[in-house]
Amino acid sequence: MKYLTLTVLILALLVPESAFSQRQKRKKARAEEKSTERRLDLKLEASPVFSKSFTGFALYDPGKGEMLYEYNSDKYFTPASNTKILTLYTSLRMLSDSIPALQYQKQGDLLIFWGTGDPSFLNPHLEQNSQVFNFLKNSKEQLLFCPANFKDQRYGSGWMWGDFPYSYQAEKSPFPVYSNVAHFRQAEPGSAIEVRPKFLKNLLRYDSTLQVEDYIGREEFDNRFTVNTIAPRGRDVEWHVPFRYSPSFLAEMLTDTLGRPVHVLDAKMIPPPNANMLYSLRSDSLYLLMMQESDNFIAEQLLLLCSWQRTGLLNTEKVIDFSKENFLDDLPDEPKWVDGSGLSRYNLFTPRSLVMVLDKIQRTVSRQRLLNIFPAGGVSGTIKTNYRNGGTPYVFAKTGTLRNNHCLSGYLITKKGKFLIFSFMHNNFTISTSAIKREMEQVLRQIYETM
Repeated sequence: MKYLTLTVLILALLVPESAFSQRQKRKKARAEEKSTERRLDLKLEASPVFSKSFTGFALYDPGKGEMLYEYNSDKYFTPASNTKILTLYTSLRMLSDSIPALQYQKQGDLLIFWGTGDPSFLNPHLEQNSQVFNFLKNSKEQLLFCPANFKDQRYGSGWMWGDFPYSYQAEKSPFPVYSNVAHFRQAEPGSAIEVRPKFLKNLLRYDSTLQVEDYIGREEFDNRFTVNTIAPRGRDVEWHVPFRYSPSFLAEMLTDTLGRPVHVLDAKMIPPPNANMLYSLRSDSLYLLMMQESDNFIAEQLLLLCSWQRTGLLNTEKVIDFSKENFLDDLPDEPKWVDGSGLSRYNLFTPRSLVMVLDKIQRTVSRQRLLNIFPAGGVSGTIKTNYRNGGTPYVFAKTGTLRNNHCLSGYLITKKGKFLIFSFMHNNFTISTSAIKREMEQVLRQIYETM
């Protein structure tokens, strides 16, 4: 036993000092890390601001695979546009790098085409790919649009029907044009109003008795637009009002836009397996607009695209069911998910489930691509004026706001470079959203400084 002890002592002395030093540093780093986690006492329950709302929070370390902090993380909240996080993940799993724009088949002197739900055609918020436009304009055959593969409603479940005149609630459709919104512009007071698409100008009327100031109104079930002639307007003013979609109205728009006749094929004709395909733009162009600007229309059409990709038919409910069963079946709490954008208050998610979806996303795409898609605090998108940190953003996250509700879920990179995932959700508050945001920023800043 004496010789064994002596041997162990000699071997210990023979261990290189650098290896011993490295072990000591690792041990010290682990101790400091545990100490830091003990110091992370956010005290959300004591916040006088959060006490005015129903608040939930989850903070997750994907490197360790463990939760660092939870507060009401298992409770369900109305997510608003945080719903787009699930839409993004589903799209990443189901769509390729390029967006399918339309299917077509030639039959003699006829060219029959079907939409896929692609929202990019003549969308003023996106760079244009002229391939689809030139193909339709220059085809020698007679153009027939077939809407038979659209198996959805114009609005999502639980949407506010009274919001039909507002640009954030454009109607869903199989072949969107101009983002399914009429665009009006007045260069200066008293000048003629410019309209896109141009033929809508014939449906414009002026009425000094219109009660809503600075607004162009629309009839709910047709496309007659009314301008308040006495509303105060400055220079270069724009209005954006959704139009009422129908296959015949789409054909009328395309006829005007392409400068050639387009007719509707009123038949239950689904694209055959050998139908040809045209592509438009890169998928990330849609993801960026959806996440950075919280574009509701893009989100809804992306789910229609995913539905088309799987079945050849466009139906939001069925693709949501497919995603839940195949991509999201391992979440800690089943999401109550009904639309792509989050306009519906029927959506209900828990913070810990949102964190798990965000973890799935960061394991699906590269870090650089991920941080490019999400808004960056103080730099881009819907958090450009919040969560500032000089030229080095530390919060990359999606906002979600409805009246009396505000959420923020995404990624946080700490001062020490640790990559964390969080979901911060607030419902049913009556104080200002700005007060909620200020308190949230203090919490996230504490995490940035501490972890």
